[in-house]
Amino acid sequence: MRFTRAEWSDLEAIGDLYDALCEHLSAHGNGPGWRKGVYPTVEDARAGIEDGALYVLKEHGAVVGAMTLRHRPEAGYAKVRWLTEDDYDHIYVIYTLAVHPDFLKRGMGAMLLEQAERLARAEGCRSLRLDVARGNVPAENLYRKCGFQCVGTADLGYAAYGLPWFNLYEKVLK
Repeated sequence: MRFTRAEWSDLEAIGDLYDALCEHLSAHGNGPGWRKGVYPTVEDARAGIEDGALYVLKEHGAVVGAMTLRHRPEAGYAKVRWLTEDDYDHIYVIYTLAVHPDFLKRGMGAMLLEQAERLARAEGCRSLRLDVARGNVPAENLYRKCGFQCVGTADLGYAAYGLPWFNLYEKVLK
């Protein structure tokens, strides 16, 4: 496995990963509420590559997972009390953690989270934060297993997409 910042040459493969995962979720219970052509899309990947915030996990050169790491939160993050009170220069927020359906149940999500933690520590970050649509039990189980704690629930402004509430998680890095 190889973890690296996404490059322009990865764009099509990331878009394909997003589409395949959305199709899989649609057929097997869509915990995150992701929809093909709506979110996540190749345009989301393009923005992540432009910002230098999108990372990929590759096996034998093929993109099998992806996530975005940013130092800025969703506006709704201000609605909960976090475990740490740092500014976001010292916090990474994980967005759009995605694993190709052919690689589910093989520890890829945990690998991505481990790499996020490694990068955060290397940059002197004090915590990792993320949100998960309420009811996305597989994702919440993964985050708890990897040491994240639920700190509250907030409306992040996606009710029009059928996602009124998100559980917010944090992992303090010591």
